Amino acid sequence: MEEAMEMEVEHPIPNSIKRFGLKNSIQTNFGDDYVFQIVPKDDWTSMAVSLSTNSVKLYSPMTGQYQGECKGHSDTINQIAFSVSSAPHVLHSCSSDGTIRAWDTRIFRQVSCMSAGYSQEIFSFSFGGSSDNLLAAGSKSQILFWDWRTEKQVAFLEESHVEDITQVHFVPGHRNKLLSASVDGLMCMFNTDGDINDDDHLESVINVGTSIGKVGFFGDNYQKLWCLTHIESLSIWDWKDERNESNIPEARSLASDSWALDHVDYFIDCHYPGEGESLWAIGGTNGGALGYFPVNYREGTIGSPEAILGGGHTGVVRSVLPMSSMNGGPAQSRGIFGWTGGEDGRLCCWSSNNSIEVNRAWISEALVMRSSKSRKKNRRHPY
Repeated sequence: MEEAMEMEVEHPIPNSIKRFGLKNSIQTNFGDDYVFQIVPKDDWTSMAVSLSTNSVKLYSPMTGQYQGECKGHSDTINQIAFSVSSAPHVLHSCSSDGTIRAWDTRIFRQVSCMSAGYSQEIFSFSFGGSSDNLLAAGSKSQILFWDWRTEKQVAFLEESHVEDITQVHFVPGHRNKLLSASVDGLMCMFNTDGDINDDDHLESVINVGTSIGKVGFFGDNYQKLWCLTHIESLSIWDWKDERNESNIPEARSLASDSWALDHVDYFIDCHYPGEGESLWAIGGTNGGALGYFPVNYREGTIGSPEAILGGGHTGVVRSVLPMSSMNGGPAQSRGIFGWTGGEDGRLCCWSSNNSIEVNRAWISEALVMRSSKSRKKNRRHPY
């Protein structure tokens, strides 16, 4: 009893918080199936959930009601996204079966398929280009390009990376710029105007020094770049100047030291609210608890969590989908903070209303009230 009281004093919950809890929990499958990624449709009428069954299921983010399933991949689905604004009902998915498939989510059927060829795997994809006609994909040391309107492959790059390319992203606000990141520890920036080739279109190379898991953009004009590695380190870069602005090799330990729960075992994602330079690293425990940790990259520190989600999952969490005002979610979300999915096969919906079911869930008012202009983030299936 004395130990419990001492912990409470040592790690007090901040005053400016809103208690919230588990609103709903959905078991997506039975057995040992995983939830990999959760992404929303632009109008928030659906959310797509990729599963270890090589399928995608769709649910209502407001009610959790099951809507349908898209099946066709023969291997692990590595990324999903509602990507083309001219066809908001179309969901794309890439897989280790070497294909990128498009699904009409109104009828849950495949409407197109682009193949990288025999023995290839596709780990990431992104839509962009100066004319918004390019689909870029990261595979085994190659970056492949299609014109998604015609489904014709138009280029490939094979000299910049020597290992699997885990991430490709067209830069927000700079649609002709493509960033790639790889297990080889390199991030490369390409100009995709004209006839794309290795010799003329590679603009810069950043050496992170270890296998890269996930990257994303933030800050004014999206000039800053955050990078999470497979050894759970975090670094911040200015991609225009190719300048390293912060290295936090012990990010996981710093996060662990800042809360009273279990050790932070992994990072799932980083969250950027859409303006300024605020950034949060989302860390989790093997037991299923989550924390939003503010990153002060100028000082190289990670602060105490401004949101904690505890009591929903029983295993590793793979994806977080915020729905509150901080992420541009729908006004009609009625106090729903967001959804999470993990290796326990569960989808958990978190409510900003008080809940007696969960006593370790709360969120800082400062976090939930921030800008609603955020870009959506996606989580890949890690190695």
